[in-house]
Amino acid sequence: MPHPVSPEASEDVELPDAPPISKQEAAPDEWGSDLEDDIDPIQTDPKESNLDNMFDDMDDDEDLDLLTSQPEGTMPASSPPVPPGPEAFKVQYTDPELTKAYYQRLFPFQTLYQWLNHGITPSNDFAHREFAFTIRTPEGKEVYIRYLSYLTGDLLRKDVVAQNPLRFEIGPVYSTNPREKKGLRPGAFRPLAKEICFDLDITDYIDIRRCCGKTDKNICRKCWRWAVMALKVIDAALRDDFGFKHILWVYSGRRGIHAWVCDKQVRNLDDSRRRAITGYLELVKGGTQSGKRVNVKRPLHLHLARSLEILKEHFLGDILTDQDPWQDEDKTERLLDLLPDKSLKEALRKKWNSAPGRSSRTKWNDIDSVAKTGAIKSLDSKSLLEAKQDIVLEYTYARIDAEVGKKLNHLLKSPFVIHPGTGRVCVPIDPRKLDDFDPLAAPIITDLLEEIDRWDKDHPAEEQGEGAKRTKDYEKTSLKPYVDYFKSFVAALLKAEGPVKLGKDNGGADSMEF
Repeated sequence: MPHPVSPEASEDVELPDAPPISKQEAAPDEWGSDLEDDIDPIQTDPKESNLDNMFDDMDDDEDLDLLTSQPEGTMPASSPPVPPGPEAFKVQYTDPELTKAYYQRLFPFQTLYQWLNHGITPSNDFAHREFAFTIRTPEGKEVYIRYLSYLTGDLLRKDVVAQNPLRFEIGPVYSTNPREKKGLRPGAFRPLAKEICFDLDITDYIDIRRCCGKTDKNICRKCWRWAVMALKVIDAALRDDFGFKHILWVYSGRRGIHAWVCDKQVRNLDDSRRRAITGYLELVKGGTQSGKRVNVKRPLHLHLARSLEILKEHFLGDILTDQDPWQDEDKTERLLDLLPDKSLKEALRKKWNSAPGRSSRTKWNDIDSVAKTGAIKSLDSKSLLEAKQDIVLEYTYARIDAEVGKKLNHLLKSPFVIHPGTGRVCVPIDPRKLDDFDPLAAPIITDLLEEIDRWDKDHPAEEQGEGAKRTKDYEKTSLKPYVDYFKSFVAALLKAEGPVKLGKDNGGADSMEF
């Protein structure tokens, strides 16, 4: 069933700028003299680390303590030239000149500020918000710096451009400025508010994924369908069962999605209520060797009944046809283990052994055909139906990283940062156009900068014109629809927060259009 999604499709709002800050509010020092204890240098030899492996697990967005990197190696003088392979291109995405140009010309700092500030006038919602940077040091090592904070979005922009982090993460709003936490008495520094976030990674489906190898760090369009299924059922539950309206879905840049539930009543929830909401959405539990992973009570809860209705067509097409999960003998035994009747299992095993090579969709149909023969007197049709429903849920339902949503102080990477392994921008996803989103076509940092150059070359007159409205750099690129959607999402959120107070000085404020 359709679900209302904020903002309205017709909303394309140009948000006003923040008022100016006082002159004494200068940008922080490059490293911040008060942050020495929050900087963790790497003690390993950079030659022994590997950039690809370093970012293999970064989609999980856990609180990172240390990261290692390796400068691009050199070939011995006697070696013949070798064409650059995929690894070389991955290194290019972390080139400091590329990332600095992206932050300077394309990152939507103004809208990010208004999103986290929940208004135009500077407030503690932004000033007490924690940011964390993953930074490359002059020695080629990388450090993770926590408890950064900024009074305004302009100060955040200046520091990001100056520090040029590989990426940065967003944490909670604290009781005081995070930079001042060291001088406070115990208990005075505590998290007060944050969006509830959910994280899904396609690698959590590795036990049932056949389209890509088990060690494959990337995804294809077939396994991306699990992200589509997850978004649909989680989004429906958050809107229909909890009444949340402002849910920002973001592509992680490689193989996952993140959800930011931004409603005002959500942000102030304590950890116990966050655990309750997250637990409501959890279903598939245990590891790949733990037997049956879905065990639900009957009659089915409204949320699960609705999820089955959403997922049943995906199960037939995306799972049985595209993944063919029970093609191998060991996987077929897994299917049989999930069925309730011993005689039914033996009949199916005999049928499939006599006709090897049957597809998963055919085997699924065989379950009903054998059951309907009436030869198995012990079979309980209700138990069989429930078992089949549980199988559908196990193979299609969202497998979220529950820990991300349970704690107020968890950090998650910001929308619009660059994934260093793929070079793709972590762009927001419009749920209304979910089936049109292609993760393999998400903007790549190098392409975006080339698009700006091509546009400038094709429109030389505009750069020389006076008085005319100048086209912003992001408007020259394939990033535009994602920034426009983010702007409209934030405009709807700000409208829901209440009247926007611009202040007396707003008309003369310095623009945050960077």
